[in-house]
Amino acid sequence: MASVAVRSGTAALGSCSLQSQTQCRTGGVAGSAVLPIRKQNLLQSNFQGQQLSFRPSTRPSHGPSMVVAAPPSPSITSSPEEENPSPFSGFDYGAKPPFSLADIKNAIPKQCWEKNTLRSMTYLARDVLVVFGLAAAAAAVNSWVTWPLYWLAQGTMFWALFVVGHDCGHGSFSSNKKLNDFIGHLTHSSILVPYHGWRISHRTHHQNHGHVENDESWHPVTESIFKDLDPFARFGRLTFPIALFAFPFYLWKRSPGKEGSHYDPNCSLFTPSERNDVLTSNAYMVGMLAILAAVGVVAGPAMLFKLYIVPYILNVVWLDVVTYLHHHGYEEKIPWYRGEEWNYMRGGLSTIDRDYGIFNDIHHDIGTHVVHHLFPQMPHYNLKEATEAVKPVLGEYYREPEKSKGPLPFHLVKPLIDSFNNDHVVPDEGEVVYYKKAF
Repeated sequence: MASVAVRSGTAALGSCSLQSQTQCRTGGVAGSAVLPIRKQNLLQSNFQGQQLSFRPSTRPSHGPSMVVAAPPSPSITSSPEEENPSPFSGFDYGAKPPFSLADIKNAIPKQCWEKNTLRSMTYLARDVLVVFGLAAAAAAVNSWVTWPLYWLAQGTMFWALFVVGHDCGHGSFSSNKKLNDFIGHLTHSSILVPYHGWRISHRTHHQNHGHVENDESWHPVTESIFKDLDPFARFGRLTFPIALFAFPFYLWKRSPGKEGSHYDPNCSLFTPSERNDVLTSNAYMVGMLAILAAVGVVAGPAMLFKLYIVPYILNVVWLDVVTYLHHHGYEEKIPWYRGEEWNYMRGGLSTIDRDYGIFNDIHHDIGTHVVHHLFPQMPHYNLKEATEAVKPVLGEYYREPEKSKGPLPFHLVKPLIDSFNNDHVVPDEGEVVYYKKAF
């Protein structure tokens, strides 16, 4: 419980130049630009919509495109961008949408907002029973033939417990805050996550999703920050699969360019009124560490390693993979925003839904991510219905997830690796920017 710029060797063009406006619509056509022309409604919520405006775009192209080059002139010195123009290859996801957050919310059926505590507790009970059942069976068999299977299964279930705690932090598990916090502490502490510390930083992530500087989780690293990173930090940030083990380090030290720790009550993440919450979560963490130490004494360090440490590490990989793929690795570059171009809705629309095959239900539909990011208070078991309801409103702003071709989501390996190889930094300036290679 983390862009953007023109790639090296490409150029930025306007969203819809006045000279070539023969095709300009809210759909996407290869070689055409997009300019929604209806003004965005003002939202009757905590987030204010913004009106449309003509703007230059730095959106890079990933597909075949038509280039119209100006006649060469010996009296003009072209910049690298001008020498390598790259018009749009399809729909411009960085263009301002012709709908508002209120339009999206109004399309969602009333029943999708209803929280059912008993249903949530049923999912929790299922997860807990599976976790303890797997551990008991593995300890009883204690064979190197079955341990790898146990690690994969239990690491997956640890991640499922994390998602339950994640929902508690959003208040979507139940309408009872005390129950949410209690269950959140149990589920998160059991996998060594400080519930309140992470809950608050994750709230910051949702409130600032898609913002270059203010986002919290896997937020983009600017070129200037990247240049200042020490070699170890660069290696950890960009190297696959090393970066998939980053979560414990993020809890301790946050992301590059951010200061503080999820365990420090005086961190800038937390308000004075939240410091006691952070200390409470730290106490739960100490309790869990004591339990693990006792298991190590009674059952032995080797059994502790096999029963808990390895599944914990695989749970970390799940967490980093899922979090990363919800904000990176789409076939078209994802826009990131600054300044007046950012608002809550546009930031939320920069997230991506994913299909995790047989793991969709096990992981409580965490892959249904766009609606979750816009409305995190919605229970996970209603996200699919809500997503289908908002698709007509979102149109091409909704990125339909590639379906898993089998029970296991191997189709996500390529976009994950491609993104790590190409999505490194974003420019220091620009209000709509995209990831590019750092070297």
